[in-house]
Amino acid sequence: MEPAMAAASLPRIAPMTDLLQTGTERGLAGWGREALRCALRDALDGLRADCQAGRPRQLDEGFWAEVGDRLAVVPALRLKGAINATGVVLHTNLGRAPWSDEAIAAAAAAAGYGTVEFDLETGGRGGRAPEVAAHLVRLTGAGDGLAVNNNAAAVLLALSVLAQGRKVIVARNELVEIGGSYRMPEVVAAAGAEMIEVGTTNRVHLRDFAAALADPEVGCVFKAHPSNYRIDGFTREPAVAELAAACREHGVPLVYDLGSGVLVGADLAGARDEPTVKDALAAGCDLVTFSGDKLLGGPQAGLIVGAAALVRRLRSNMLTRCLRLDKTILAALEATLAIHALGEQAARQRIPGLRMLSLDQAALRARAHALAARLSGFDVLVVDCEGRVGSGAAPVAPVASAGLSLALVGTGAAELARRLRFQPTPVVGRIQDERLLLDLRTVAEDQEDRLLEALAAVRS
Repeated sequence: MEPAMAAASLPRIAPMTDLLQTGTERGLAGWGREALRCALRDALDGLRADCQAGRPRQLDEGFWAEVGDRLAVVPALRLKGAINATGVVLHTNLGRAPWSDEAIAAAAAAAGYGTVEFDLETGGRGGRAPEVAAHLVRLTGAGDGLAVNNNAAAVLLALSVLAQGRKVIVARNELVEIGGSYRMPEVVAAAGAEMIEVGTTNRVHLRDFAAALADPEVGCVFKAHPSNYRIDGFTREPAVAELAAACREHGVPLVYDLGSGVLVGADLAGARDEPTVKDALAAGCDLVTFSGDKLLGGPQAGLIVGAAALVRRLRSNMLTRCLRLDKTILAALEATLAIHALGEQAARQRIPGLRMLSLDQAALRARAHALAARLSGFDVLVVDCEGRVGSGAAPVAPVASAGLSLALVGTGAAELARRLRFQPTPVVGRIQDERLLLDLRTVAEDQEDRLLEALAAVRS
């Protein structure tokens, strides 16, 4: 047997901020600071492993060549980071809510081995995501909480457990269809339940629900917040508290799909008419479902809170395993909920989506003027504009914003927009008044240099 090689001493390794600066100076930051950070971290792991195995290494040209090699795979990826200059904060096609730094770090830390279902005290198997459930209970006041892979899955799970082989009551004015052809009647059918429609398109009365609740085969009443449409005019529907009381009288659970689900920031532009999770529970709903990647500001997830006994039934159902979250998503979700637990001010400061919705139009206008002064070769106007929350939240409520309206001689607005989308970091804007509009509400300040680089590239 060959003797083990003695470990080689580690070279001096500069702080990550210094390494990022060096990498930027070497032209390695074209795919963004986070991509460079990941490549550096992986290359450093390899360097440490080599030194531990007795193969001395230095942070020399070979090391930086390895960092470059790791970054070389990024251009081949179809899914890549982008600059959202549309003004739509929760842009579904751009991945909805951008993650906080804490969520990104937590997901990266969990990408290797992690304590997903491991009990550190006993050294044996532990529960899956107990901290996520605990945070949901503390933040909402619910009896228990559960996370699955998206809100559609949360609704499917709830209806399957409560009403499979039975009936679900749904008001006709809430037979929603959202993006991707997700339609409420088909979800009920997929859950193995029969749907009972009550009321009319514009008016639903409490007596309509009461008549349907008399059927002993009813497994639950389902209510959907109309997050991506509005019915105005001659309308009526019972208050949530009234409907909950009627359900309690008949011993039938009320499931309320909030869609976005607001924990904090109910006063923010574009979110003022969104019902909050706490309000829904206080009104008497037995289960409330909402998304993790909308106004919560975290990764894609479906969150379920409510009566402890009902959540336990959902957790023990076989379908829950089919719908469970990946370890990295669990870590990012826990980090996001932990920020919410610090209070509203912390959430608005640290969660990008909430921070964007908190931005003052005057401050955005000042940023636009500063950027315009750094641009050349374009016909540039600093303009006030309107954005949206996005992803079905507050669909008709504008969010006052400001940005740059651009034109380039000899190039139409559509072609200019297309060229920006094909930059190393794609820039996605919108066309308005036959000019390219870049709404700065959804452009982070640390993205401005890359935005200017992309504009310089399409101009030349």
